[in-house]
Amino acid sequence: MISHEALIASAQGRFPAATERASADHSALNIPADEAILLLEYLRDAQDFDFLVDVTAIDWSAEQSPRFTVVWHLYSSLNHSYIRVAANCANDGEPTMPTATRAWPAADWHERETFDMFGIKFTGHPDLRRILMWDGYPYFPLRKEFPLAGLPADLPDFDVAAETGTRLISAPMAGGPFVATPGEPMSEAEPRAKDEAWSEQQPKPDQA
Repeated sequence: MISHEALIASAQGRFPAATERASADHSALNIPADEAILLLEYLRDAQDFDFLVDVTAIDWSAEQSPRFTVVWHLYSSLNHSYIRVAANCANDGEPTMPTATRAWPAADWHERETFDMFGIKFTGHPDLRRILMWDGYPYFPLRKEFPLAGLPADLPDFDVAAETGTRLISAPMAGGPFVATPGEPMSEAEPRAKDEAWSEQQPKPDQA
């Protein structure tokens, strides 16, 4: 089993632009976006990291640049060890990253989820579309500006929405559907009665 130090040195010897990433658990590397897939393939083929655990991202906030970082977690079934690889998206407004589907077909759904939640487009992906939210949903729920309670939105089936008058609505900021103080009508305790899709730091969108 290769040591942490030897693994980092080996990767940096092959990819001089790679830098060790601070980590409290596993070995971790930062890599420029244009070399990310080559590094992932190297770790798979030369260092036995044969399993892609997940693909996710970090939104550091609109005040920071680079704003978005894509993160891959790999596992070696031979050595029983993990490594984390991270690459910054060059464009804060239209973040992109090359797809890893050529190296791991299973990256397909991981990248779709990352696109769905963060709005990061994976170039070369064979079928990049939303996987949790519906096509046409106007927000990216894991971006920093998206409030914890969610935001009201029209349902995807407009015929049903027009007939029933139902919309996707925000959840209460805390508690559950039956949070009520003594003497408060239960109708006022339902999530539908609590319009809390904003915070003190950010005004309600339709009043901004």
